[in-house]
This record gives sequence, C-alpha cells and structure tokens, in this order.
Amino acid sequence: MGTEEGVVELHDDKGKIDQKLTISVHTFSDLTYTSPVVFLYLLKECYAHGTCKATNKFRILQQKVYHALENSPQPGPATFVVWCLYVLPIFGLHCEGFSHLIISALRRFLNLAPTLEDTSKAKVIAARLFLDIVGGLVDHDERIVVKILEVFDVKLADVNKALCQLNVQDDYKPNTAKTLVEDYIFKLIDSQSYMTAASLLEHFSIRQSGKSFLVKMMQNKQSRAAEKWATFMGKSMLCALVQEYVDQNMLKQAYETIKKNNLKQEFPDVYHKCKESSLKKLAEKALWDLAEAKTHGDKQLLEYLVYLAMEAGYSEKVDELCERYSLEGFLNVKESEGSVLQSKYLHLDELAVENIIWVDEVDGLCAATSHIEGCKVVGLDCEWKPNYVKGSKPNKVSIMQIASDKTVFIFDLIKLFEDIPDILDNCLSRILQSPRILKLGYNFQCDIKQLAHSYGELRCFNNYEKLLDMQNVFKETRGGLSGLAEKILGTGLNKTRRNSNWELRPLSHNQLEYAALDAAVLVHIFHHFHNHSQSAGFPDGHDKIEWKSHIVSRMDKPKKAKKESKNKRELEDDINKHGQSN
Repeated sequence: MGTEEGVVELHDDKGKIDQKLTISVHTFSDLTYTSPVVFLYLLKECYAHGTCKATNKFRILQQKVYHALENSPQPGPATFVVWCLYVLPIFGLHCEGFSHLIISALRRFLNLAPTLEDTSKAKVIAARLFLDIVGGLVDHDERIVVKILEVFDVKLADVNKALCQLNVQDDYKPNTAKTLVEDYIFKLIDSQSYMTAASLLEHFSIRQSGKSFLVKMMQNKQSRAAEKWATFMGKSMLCALVQEYVDQNMLKQAYETIKKNNLKQEFPDVYHKCKESSLKKLAEKALWDLAEAKTHGDKQLLEYLVYLAMEAGYSEKVDELCERYSLEGFLNVKESEGSVLQSKYLHLDELAVENIIWVDEVDGLCAATSHIEGCKVVGLDCEWKPNYVKGSKPNKVSIMQIASDKTVFIFDLIKLFEDIPDILDNCLSRILQSPRILKLGYNFQCDIKQLAHSYGELRCFNNYEKLLDMQNVFKETRGGLSGLAEKILGTGLNKTRRNSNWELRPLSHNQLEYAALDAAVLVHIFHHFHNHSQSAGFPDGHDKIEWKSHIVSRMDKPKKAKKESKNKRELEDDINKHGQSN
C-alpha cells in the first residue's frame, strides 16, 4: 500500500479534453489495517506531488477520500474520520485544509450510506474532541469546530455526557455543558468572531444573547452574521435587524430581509421606500421595462414610476403606463413640466437637422449611400434591444444611424440584412471603409464588437477606415456622450430611451429623434471644436487636443510601414478641411 501516479483529464465547456495533469493518488483498496496517522501521512504525500493546482488537487482528493471511506476503515467511516481530526493538528499547515477535505468527504458519504452504530460512536468521540478543543488540548480553527459539530450532529446533551465522563475520570469540577459552551461563545464574541458565534448559538439552540449582540455585530459591519443569528432568534429580532439596516441606510439589505421573512406588514413604508429606491436606480439606467416588471402591478409603485418617467422627460412612457394601468391625474402635471423639460435637454432643431430618413429598402439604401459618400464628416451610432436575462446572448443590432450636417439616415439593419444582405454589405463597405469620410463615434468599440457579433457574415463590419472615437479625445469627461454635449454645447442629452425596444416597428417619433440626435451631436461637437481651434482657441482644458492623433484605422492585415506613414500624412493634411460643411 502506498501512492501511485495517476493522470487527471480536465475538460473544457464543450466536454473536450483541455489538458492532462498528473497527481499522486492512493491505492486505498483496503483500509482495514490502516491507522488514521498513516492515512493522513499518505494524504499529505499525495497532496505534495503532482502538477495539479491546489483547487484541482482538493477536488480530486476529496473524491478519493470519499471512495476510500467505502473500503472498510476501522472501526467505521465516521469513527475513522473523527480520529483523523484528533491527530490532524500535528500536520501543521495542512491541518485546516485536510480537515475541510475529509469532513466534506464524510458529509457526502453519510448522505448516501450512514450506519447508526458507527455514527453513534463517532458522535461520542466528536463531543470529547469538542471539549478538548475548548480546553486547549487540541488546536483546530473555529470554522472547523462548527463543521465538526454539524457533521457529527453533536448537541448539548452529547457534550454534557462527555463532560460528565471527564468529571468522573479526571475529578474535574462539575460544570454544565451549556455554561461551558456559552463561555466559549463569549470568547469568540470578544475576539469578534461573530459568524462562528452566531453559528454555535444556532447549533446549540442558545437564545440568551439579546439586541445588544445584534447591535454589536452591525457596528462591526458583520451583517451576514447578524442576519443568521436574527433568523434563528425569530421575528422580533428580525424586525430589530431591519430597523438597524434602515438606520444605517442599507435599504437593499432591509428590503431583502423584509421580503425573505414576510415582514411587509410590519414595515410597509420601509418596503415601499426600498422598492422605490430600486426603481429609481433602474430608471437612471433607462431600464424602464425591467422597472415596470419589478412593480408587480403595485399601484403605488407604478405611480412612482410614472413620476420618474415624467422627471426624465419620457412622455411616451408616461402615456403608456397611465393607459396600461388606468392611472389618472397625471395629465396636468405632465403639461406643466413639459416646458421645463424642453429646456433641460438638447433637441434636434438646435442642431439644424432638417431630415430624419428611415432606410429599409434597396432604393433608400442606395440613395443614402450616395449622399453619405459625398460627405467629409459623419456621425455613427447603433442601437439594439436590451436583454435582461442573465447569461443570455445579446440581441442583434437593430438600427445604425449615420448623420451628416443636416440629415440623419437610420438604417433598419434587421430588415435590410434579411432582404438584401449583399447590397447592404456593399453599401456599408463603401461608407465604413472609405478613407475620404471621417467617421465619428462615441465608445464605438462596443458598437464594433456588437455589429461583428450580430452580422458576422458581412464583410463591411470587419474593416473601418478613418474612424475617430470621441471618447478617446475627451477622456476626462464624465456622463458619457450626454456629459460631453453638456460640457461642449452647454446642454446634455435625454438618455431615457436608450434601453427601449429598438426592434419595435415602426419606431416611435421620440425613438427616432433620440437615435438621430446621438449621431448628429457628434458632428456638431466636432465642428464646434474645429471652429474654435481656428479662431479664438479651444474651450478651457482642451487647447492641446490634436484630432489627428486620435484617428485610427482598423484593418484585417497591417499595411507596410511606408504606406502607413503616407496614410498618416494624408490624414493630417485632410483634417483641417473637415470643419467645413459637408
């Protein structure tokens, strides 16, 4: 009996073999005559050899120990493991890790094949082990202590029996198990081991600690331990915990506790306040559909969501919610806030945009391409329907906006790709890969990846010539494109519709304006800056920005250095011409 070298195969997500690693594994085909010390020594040797990482070793050895417990360890699997736990401290640094390993293996074994005689004997020894740990005779981590008590189901009565045996054998002073356990728990509390203390109070069903213990845990930012203990103590302590959460402005935790423990009637105001806070965060991210779903039809929350939509200037969402849920009394408020909202955000008419043209068929596509090819500067943007299902694939890009000075074309990519993919590919290649047209984007790397992912069959989204990402030019600006517009033009953009349903056909008037504005404002910001650079200088903080240094090309194959240098000189020569009207 000893160790042997084994090969472990690690697989990737598709089930294919990713790599083969080696680890020493035991030949524990028969543990009848193997002592706990020998077993642990061989386990240590096994762990020390092989090429697996620590996490993989733990998983593999756990499986080996589980199977070893089936091979007649004496006097029984559970008893054998508890004796292993008795001697493990002599293995030093390996003690805690091996304790977790063999306890988890035993727990799995007992779930499938427990034997009453073996587990009864093991419980007696485990109770004695607990006393020796408390008395300082055996050194185990406090988390291991909790696991020992749990896996061997050691209760106060078992500790009391073991304590009585000690009193008789060693002439100790009589002491009750409860007093001994409480003293041990108080020491844990003094050392701020609150989670272990709470676990032991729950395990031994000790309910003497009061609200002061809860407050102490919260003051030391041990909310998980406080929740565990409050759950064990019952409704009154859970209510005290919710109040602590509220007092510390931990509304999310308060809401989760109220929801989990059915305390809505006890804290109706807090519950709605937490829900409203959650809705406000979703609204700030423009996740209106998700926010609506989170209301679960609650009228009070729906009315709050309507106010948020009004505050954001999302008039069609206000109408939609009022109509769907028969909410009344918002019309006058909506009209009174309209003028304020009109001046709060930038509008298309302020950018002198004359036309928004929807492109979803071949003639319109060809006409739009011809117009754009005659431009020197255009703004680009894309929109797609958000996907709120965690782990699922994002939806296809629905529309692409390309803006010149006075016209914005909105391409229905989904329909064009279905109807005329080859013509679409050719037209967009002529635009996106043209070295004569400067393309402006904002954080356009995200759009590039999404376009390639959505329409991998099209060549037009593989190459981009003369692309300028405005986010790279104004790196210090906060608030995204809206923040940049506010900084440069004095007014920000209304972004409440960015996560709306962009696969809806036809798009609403407000959706079309939103989409057009995002592309058009890029052109306007560029011209605004270019004009300043040739007259009174750049606005404060941007006088040293050079546009040409941020223009990049994205190509399948790198061009030769000489050609690249020539292209760069051409870009530098052309840049001064781009401030003129298209």
